[in-house]
Amino acid sequence: MLDDKRIRIVTGHYGSGKTEFSVNYAVELAKIKRKVALVDLDVINLYFRSREKSSLLENMGIKVISSSINAPAVDVPAISGEVYAPLEDESYDVVLDLGGDPAGARVLGRYEEFFVDGKYDMFYILNANRQETSTADKAIEYLKRIENMARIKVTALVNNTHMLKSTTVDDLLRGQKVALEVSEKLDIPIKYISVIKNVAALLPKDMKGEIFPMDLYMREEWMV
Repeated sequence: MLDDKRIRIVTGHYGSGKTEFSVNYAVELAKIKRKVALVDLDVINLYFRSREKSSLLENMGIKVISSSINAPAVDVPAISGEVYAPLEDESYDVVLDLGGDPAGARVLGRYEEFFVDGKYDMFYILNANRQETSTADKAIEYLKRIENMARIKVTALVNNTHMLKSTTVDDLLRGQKVALEVSEKLDIPIKYISVIKNVAALLPKDMKGEIFPMDLYMREEWMV
């Protein structure tokens, strides 16, 4: 993680698991005593957003930034001006959790001055169990649409092929085949293989990409 650029952008198809990855990634950075800001840039989806875990994350020392309107039961597609602070302050490690789909990447335009080549990473979260990204060709088409909307390039892939709590090793291995094909066709590395912890322990150790065990912060205990 320390080899990643200071500004990390997390994008992918709706339902890919990008928010779960963003939250886990921020938590791991905080564990190694980094000064972390998690920025919820999702103005598309009303559910399962990193801002919903603000209290938990702030107790871990993570600064959470989201809507410019801070009031109970109020939800508007607005982003706080506070986003600029950690982007400008190089003492911060920043995780930007985008809204799903190409439309979710549109908000990056207002911060384009910070996305200089070599100064950011954009992780494309790939869940091959989603119909829209179930093959390499489909995943590449989707990736290109996100890049076109964001006006910046994906720098790394994350195989996050899952079925929530029912995820199996076979899910990850099937997703890895798709991720490898995407990686080879686009010359983009697979940086992480993210998966729930009980499955992570069962994965082969020679997979291309770093195994990134995750907790399910965004799924309550009663949720399947």
